[in-house]
Amino acid sequence: MKNNTLKTILFILITFCAKTQAQIADPAAYLSDIKKELNTVWPKNRTINLVFHGHSVPSGYGDNHLVHTLEAYPNLLLKTLKEKYPYAVINVIVTAIGGEDAIRGQARFEKDVLPHKPDVLFIDYALNDRFSPLDKVRDAWEKMIKSALANHIKVILLTPSPDQRIDISDPTNPLDPYAEQIKSLAVTYKTGLADPYTPFKKIVKEGNVKNYMTSINHPNKEGHMIIVGAIKLYFY
Repeated sequence: MKNNTLKTILFILITFCAKTQAQIADPAAYLSDIKKELNTVWPKNRTINLVFHGHSVPSGYGDNHLVHTLEAYPNLLLKTLKEKYPYAVINVIVTAIGGEDAIRGQARFEKDVLPHKPDVLFIDYALNDRFSPLDKVRDAWEKMIKSALANHIKVILLTPSPDQRIDISDPTNPLDPYAEQIKSLAVTYKTGLADPYTPFKKIVKEGNVKNYMTSINHPNKEGHMIIVGAIKLYFY
């Protein structure tokens, strides 16, 4: 049953990318230089830095403040990429802070993110951004995106994972405007867009979201793999 669900989710993600690739960065081409580096064999290869900037989800928080670092999507993505790129040297660097939103994340961006010299930067703040005004949130995301692009960093924006207190299958839910704004930013700046929010909507509508959550607002390993599925389209 779960395998069928994952196949359906993968189909949704592929369909989504096919519909939007004319507007956002093309998933097949956006990281072509990075993929070339990942396939390069020693001694000509170099270390690739993947930096994950956001809140508690990329940090790996679970229930009762436990932090499941190795079951969070940054490290699950690393495992997935190493299966595809066995010669690659990949650093996963998590600059995320639990409870943080994009406004605070932007304030420390120059100090905490850029010194790591990301090859690819992932930004994931929407789950907490819903408590701040939409326009101020957009301003913070734009500042981070512009700063990264000015430093020749590839950027992939992430839509949110679920919070079980919110029915994300309802289009009037408070997360939806923030998810749509992230998609709009990806179009405006031609960045990558990883959209786990769309398959999670289907999971919520089917009543299966508890199977993918370790707490009220944090995914379990299966939930994090949904996010990995949305990201890895850019690396395959």
